[in-house]
Amino acid sequence: MLRRICALVVCAAAASACSSTRKLTLPPRPATAPTGSEFYKSVFNVDRVQRELLAEREILAGNVPTFLRFFVPIETSIAAADGRRIRAVYFVLPDYLSIGSDSDFARIPLTPMTAQPIADSLHCFLPTRKMVDDIYRAAVVKLEPVPMYALRDSAVTMYHHNLIIEGQRRLRKGLIAGIKKDVVITGEIPRDPKPDRVAIYGWHKLDGTPIQPLYTGHVDWYVDYSHGIRLVYRTIYVDGKGMDYVDVLKDPALRRLLCDEDNCDFYRYDFGLESEDH
Repeated sequence: MLRRICALVVCAAAASACSSTRKLTLPPRPATAPTGSEFYKSVFNVDRVQRELLAEREILAGNVPTFLRFFVPIETSIAAADGRRIRAVYFVLPDYLSIGSDSDFARIPLTPMTAQPIADSLHCFLPTRKMVDDIYRAAVVKLEPVPMYALRDSAVTMYHHNLIIEGQRRLRKGLIAGIKKDVVITGEIPRDPKPDRVAIYGWHKLDGTPIQPLYTGHVDWYVDYSHGIRLVYRTIYVDGKGMDYVDVLKDPALRRLLCDEDNCDFYRYDFGLESEDH
């Protein structure tokens, strides 16, 4: 019992210390930056490639709402071989990547070709299937998914879906889930017989079941209104000790903290931007 209490104290201390300092390393939002609605209006008539280039530029220039700059802790644990509990804390953004101000922001679906360099530059990674489930359970705002069926990959539909979410949210604040399918990392990517895949998972219904099973059927340049990019901070606190997420996933005794698949050896979408590990 004493060991369990100590572990909980260590884990809680790590969460408290890190949650107060963990924030996106972005410049301040420019005073002249477009709002979310203005950004979408500017890309309604451009192609996907140009839309993603513009979105990446806005995000890395700091055109991100203030509330989305701060990470929130997610706690998880597994049983070790000796019966003790191994506890971990990792940090996620409270919502999906968005452009704009706190009063006028819009979530922007992205391909992994755009999301991965953004994550890399911000000391982040994309979640696994297990982490998406963990985040849903921890969310304080859970919304019923609203599927759309026409022009799924158009900017108009992406913005329309964002407005629907905001209507459901009704200004409630905090960690939100149930609104998008996550772009995830998975061992299924390198094992898929077709090359250049993107993996998606989630979009949980209110009963906790995901609409989207783990799926690698789309080519990596495909993106539609239902996709979302949730950034996770690279440093994972395992029993209070900071570890890079790749080292956690490579450790046979620890990888179950972050991954529930048979193969947990795909760490990032590799487009030649940096080495696979760090």
